[in-house]
Amino acid sequence: MTDPLAHPGLFISFEGIDGAGKSTHIARLVDAFRAQGRTVTLTREPGGTPLAEKLRALVLGDAMDPLCEALLMFAARRNHLQQVIEPALTSGEVVLCDRFTDATVAYQGFGRGFDLGVLRQLETWVQALPQGGVRQPDLTLWFDLPPETAAARLVTARAPDRFESQPVAFFSRVAAGYAHRMQEQPQRFVRIAADQPVDAVWRGVRAVFESRGWLRSEGAE
Repeated sequence: MTDPLAHPGLFISFEGIDGAGKSTHIARLVDAFRAQGRTVTLTREPGGTPLAEKLRALVLGDAMDPLCEALLMFAARRNHLQQVIEPALTSGEVVLCDRFTDATVAYQGFGRGFDLGVLRQLETWVQALPQGGVRQPDLTLWFDLPPETAAARLVTARAPDRFESQPVAFFSRVAAGYAHRMQEQPQRFVRIAADQPVDAVWRGVRAVFESRGWLRSEGAE
């Protein structure tokens, strides 16, 4: 197996509707990577920088049309890439990001019904790499959970924001958006069945990283 400590920077994104359990497993992965000597940057979208966090507050709290929403998402992403993600990857760190562009396609494109062509163009501009190509995660874990189950989990969690307060039909469209992205880019996606007990989900998550040689097996630690 490849030595995880010798691996260059890794960019991992975590996707799924609210209530899918992403946060629990991101925290476990932070601990697992650090236990094996990797430097980890834990971040989120929208957010991750002072400017992007301000834009996050606007997106989650203020009423706006889908175009304005999409532009703010990509403005936050540009700043996040420049200030956090790219420097960390250049330094050989593991970047664990709670949502990235797949969420914009799923929420704004499929959930809101915004033009997918415009989103693709913004993705190409904002995530352009100096050497050519577009920055994408090395791996995206999609925590797939039935919207009805997610809604039940969120009932007592916290006061809902502009997205969390949407009806179940909205989240069904969002889930379809994630499935669409996975079909388009299957090489970087792994679907995680999130309607299992927490420990079972974690075993599945960990197995993904061990199979790629990015984490040693727990017995080898």
